[in-house]
Amino acid sequence: MSAVGADADDRVSASTLAAPVSDAVLLDALQRAAFDYFLQAVNPHNGLVADTSRAQSPCSIAVVGFALSVYPVAVAHGWMLRADAVARTLLTLRFFRDSDQRGGEQSSGCHGFYFHFLDLRTGARVWRSELSMIDTALLLAGVLTAAGFFDADSADENELRQIADALYRRVDWRWAQQDGGSIRHGWKPESGFLHYCWDGYSEAIMLYVLALGSPTHPVTSDCYRAWTATYQWENLYGYEFLYAGPLFVHQFSQAWIDLRGIRDGFMRSKDCDYFENSLRATEVQREYARRNPLGWVGYDEDCWGLTACDGPQAEQLALCYRQGRWFGYAARGLPYGPDDGTLSGWAAAAALPFAPTCALRAMRTMLARYPEMLTAGRYASSFNPTLRDTDGNAWVSAGHYGLDQGIVVMMIENWRSGLHWQLLRDCPYIGNGLRRAGFRGGWL
Repeated sequence: MSAVGADADDRVSASTLAAPVSDAVLLDALQRAAFDYFLQAVNPHNGLVADTSRAQSPCSIAVVGFALSVYPVAVAHGWMLRADAVARTLLTLRFFRDSDQRGGEQSSGCHGFYFHFLDLRTGARVWRSELSMIDTALLLAGVLTAAGFFDADSADENELRQIADALYRRVDWRWAQQDGGSIRHGWKPESGFLHYCWDGYSEAIMLYVLALGSPTHPVTSDCYRAWTATYQWENLYGYEFLYAGPLFVHQFSQAWIDLRGIRDGFMRSKDCDYFENSLRATEVQREYARRNPLGWVGYDEDCWGLTACDGPQAEQLALCYRQGRWFGYAARGLPYGPDDGTLSGWAAAAALPFAPTCALRAMRTMLARYPEMLTAGRYASSFNPTLRDTDGNAWVSAGHYGLDQGIVVMMIENWRSGLHWQLLRDCPYIGNGLRRAGFRGGWL
């Protein structure tokens, strides 16, 4: 399989992007560089995509979901030939269709779900990871995106859509539902279901919509109400919103589902919707960074982005002028923490659809101050201005993470063209799931 690729000389450097370039140039460069991750981190023999660019990284099934979602963007922009994108997508879908579903220690999945991390070469479970309900949902979001985009009446695209439909129909969502309640987090062959469920507002809207929309094994109608009953509505800095500390919670499901102007029962009771809620969460981020209660270097209303990301470990303490606790990879949030001064530039890019003016200003400000946050032209997982090297550069996470690159491609595209929102609007399973969850109004 081949792809239309950019030569190294065509790449726009971080220092160039920090200069006064147009919004179009800035977003083109960031979106294309993020997409290239999926060309570089894929196993061309099975379509699996590495979780990170670091050596020996396994496949993350959620990152595969993002990959399947960004191939249509590449076709639309001329970065990849349609035939190549179809071939790459078909290869991936065939792998998941034919993978070992016996639920053993060396399997790929069970009951239509998949283990969180798979061996990039063989597709077998690694790291004793859990059968992940949320990561399977993100994988299937990509599967359904591909089915919506590749709609030609050809042998390959017909097969693609047939496999996509079969993969979705195979998932036994009812098996993953706690008796009369919310959906369980995961399952392991050694010990059974994990001892907690998807309770509290999170990125799981996509999970619940898919589970409710299934024509074969849907969860019961009380499942969604059981979830929203655990929500936490707060007033922070004068903004009333459905609370979640890390920004990715407010972004991930909306990379696929257009939640503008449609409301479930909870949001009707608050005279709000999830899109508006994400705007408020972005404003809360800006205000927290402006106040900077912990006194971290660099924070202000145009330098923010607390989310799930990589971060410094304790061995970096020698680089820092102050003592503190460093969390490594963690879901950073506010105002209750954790917060160790680590920010993610990609989180601002992923806020573009909700708060474009503020997001663009933050993207430009952070690139101007900390151009080292881009490596190979794309966002590192995170940077920390409080930790400096001998040249005065901020600490920057090594390598790249597929989740970060996928959300950048998708949210830039949604802001510019609404491509993914339209594709999933047209998916009957998504519409059915939203209606069963109680969503009304707007495009529904």
